[in-house]
Amino acid sequence: MSAPSLLSIQDLRVAFRMGRGQRAEAVKGVSFDVPENTTVALVGESGSGKSVTAMSVLNLLPDNAERSGRVLWRGRDLLQAPLRELQGLRGKEIACVFQDPMSSLNPVFSVGQQLAEPLRKHLGLRGAQVRQRAEALLAEVGIPEPARRLKSYPHELSGGQQQRVMIAMALACEPRLLIADEPTTALDVTIQRQIIELLAKLKAQHRMSLLFISHDLGLVGEIADQVVVMRHGQVREQGPVDRIFSAPQDAYTKALLACRPSLEGNPRRLLVIDDHIAGRQDEGAPKAKDPAAPVVLEVRSLAKSFWLREGLFGRREFKAVQDVNFKLKRGHTLGVVGESGSGKTTMGLTLLRLHEPTSGEVIFDGKNLLALSDRERLAMRRRIQIVFQNPYASLNPRFTIGQTLVEPMAIHGIGADTAERERRARALLEKVGLDGRAFGKYPHEFSGGQRQRVAIARCLTLEPEVLVLDEAVSALDVSVQAQVLNLLKDLQDELGLAYVFISHDLAVVRFISDEVLVMKDGQVVEQASAEQILAAPREAYTQRLLAAIPRGYRAAV
Repeated sequence: MSAPSLLSIQDLRVAFRMGRGQRAEAVKGVSFDVPENTTVALVGESGSGKSVTAMSVLNLLPDNAERSGRVLWRGRDLLQAPLRELQGLRGKEIACVFQDPMSSLNPVFSVGQQLAEPLRKHLGLRGAQVRQRAEALLAEVGIPEPARRLKSYPHELSGGQQQRVMIAMALACEPRLLIADEPTTALDVTIQRQIIELLAKLKAQHRMSLLFISHDLGLVGEIADQVVVMRHGQVREQGPVDRIFSAPQDAYTKALLACRPSLEGNPRRLLVIDDHIAGRQDEGAPKAKDPAAPVVLEVRSLAKSFWLREGLFGRREFKAVQDVNFKLKRGHTLGVVGESGSGKTTMGLTLLRLHEPTSGEVIFDGKNLLALSDRERLAMRRRIQIVFQNPYASLNPRFTIGQTLVEPMAIHGIGADTAERERRARALLEKVGLDGRAFGKYPHEFSGGQRQRVAIARCLTLEPEVLVLDEAVSALDVSVQAQVLNLLKDLQDELGLAYVFISHDLAVVRFISDEVLVMKDGQVVEQASAEQILAAPREAYTQRLLAAIPRGYRAAV
């Protein structure tokens, strides 16, 4: 006998008024149930309508949203409920945990102050009761020294700790339903696993239901009881997790399961959603690299320390990067992996002198980049470029895409005149898979994957020889991630680019890297070929990183 439904969504439709009488339909007749004490996962790519569907439950949508259908909460239709009733439900019976905890936590209030708010508002606790309950909540979600952490501010916590605080706030009033919207997307694999295991444990302890939203089917397979697959605002398939993984019925579900990089085997190209739906096959083994290719970048004993204040007059040294050494050949990729705080990003920024190094050498074209004058460094910088994780923050929102691409060429004197620079910019847009219409548009008119393509095109305007890619695909959903990874391989084959590819995702690193460097606490703990690292890791730390990767539904592996 199935559990009774706590939440029932029936023929939900959501549209957004766009002005001039236009409407954009985001959700088109979605129906599914969330039974008591059950985890239901909403899965799909960016733009599939999964977050809009979940946020419709408590009407956490913009004012221009129009909803129709039925959202039954324990038999009561929330679409007809007045705002006051919804405010009574929010946080008390239905709570939410969002993707980016730094956007959800107030930076000017301490953790204790933010935990106290729902306890006072919904439970009427006061004084010492609030502090005791807040401390118990932090302990329950696994934050060490909870009494001390109540006084901390969000910026003093790691990403994983911030997400634990968000979960503690959501659990403050012991809700019947927790909506978790991409709660692990920005976290590295080991912290991601900790959060998934924490949610599963808390769900069992509190006997609550969980509506888990994700684009990663591998992750969903480890936590969900039921799966609802969405695309373009519609439900493509739904059912028990074991059936979805062992015998998916819809071509889109099969494609989602197949387009993620694998730790077993390495194809020449990743097949994207449309390839799978069209029945295309992969192109076989990857192209062999030239073992005799010249070394373009050599890093020797690179180190970076930060000095932290301690007490009134004291300070202490924090060694963020220590004694890093590697050689990078033309047309090859060095993967740099490790957890958050391992020093991998600091290392990438330091070799570009975006952080001033404490010691070491970075040899490029026979010169030590760390010893160049400002004028020499400007000339050299065009040959080594960086692509950052967040394409939303790295593109100027006031510049058109054309201006974004033409400006660096003008600064470095590339191209005879503006007309030639514009021709080069349009050609680069085509090279990264965007048509000429993108030239006059602004960043907000593009998806995350398209913006990352623009960021790559901007780097290519300067004809670089080395690209440092800092978590360049970690914010993208699986199909868009596959497109960008294929693009990077194509550009490497065509232009002979060398990559320093920084990531916490070992499956992605296996697909794109020739050699892998594993970092922990600022130091290199293991360094070998990608195949060797993944097949027979020597260090316990590397083994732990591999063990933390979501493998999907247990019976399907």
